[in-house]
Amino acid sequence: MHYELYYWPSIQGRGEFVRLTLEEAGAKYVDVARGDDKQGKGIPALMRFVESAQVARPPFAPPFLKAGKQIIGQTANILQFLGARHDLAPSDEAGRLWTHQLQLTIADLVDEVHEGHHPISSALYYEDQKREAGRRTAELISGRLPKYLGYFERVLDRNRRKGPYLAGNALSYVDLSAFQIVAGLRYAFPRAMARLEIDYPRLIALHDLVSARPRIAAYLGSERRVKFSRSGIFRHYPELDK
Repeated sequence: MHYELYYWPSIQGRGEFVRLTLEEAGAKYVDVARGDDKQGKGIPALMRFVESAQVARPPFAPPFLKAGKQIIGQTANILQFLGARHDLAPSDEAGRLWTHQLQLTIADLVDEVHEGHHPISSALYYEDQKREAGRRTAELISGRLPKYLGYFERVLDRNRRKGPYLAGNALSYVDLSAFQIVAGLRYAFPRAMARLEIDYPRLIALHDLVSARPRIAAYLGSERRVKFSRSGIFRHYPELDK
């Protein structure tokens, strides 16, 4: 199947979790908003789906995926859809639900990371809430990150007899998302992560395993991989990396 991914063209954000899964699956897809408006692509094409009165089941916001006649929104929902179709999720119902549960937990972590630099409102600039961001991020690094990363480390440890993965005995989309979490946190908080990582060897090993997979390695080295920046979820502000 040929897919159309709709997400902001210049940031990784939540869309990157979907891109990683599409890349690992070897799926044919178009990153629509990164195209030319003259070809019916670009941000105007994205906004037409969000604002159109003709879409019976409109997405709330990007990312969303067009698969044939279906339009699927919300990152975890998209990944659940793709995982079942590209052997990137367990085959049994209990395993699929467990994988989805782990992905929803990653979504919670992503929200907390974003709120670290935008604790008051996403409508305000970081500079308008810098003091509050300092307090919020201090708690994120000292309390919340260890709680989340420690949880995933325990999940990996309990699954170790089946393999080095989070769910079952094979790679799934949630492993790709765990890779992105580690990569993003390393970019945002290099000093803090250098200190924290020693406590999560299985999670770091999973990151390394994913990054070495042929399709992912090729993607990471290509222009298709949007660079981390201060416009995405994972942002590096030296004053917050304590």
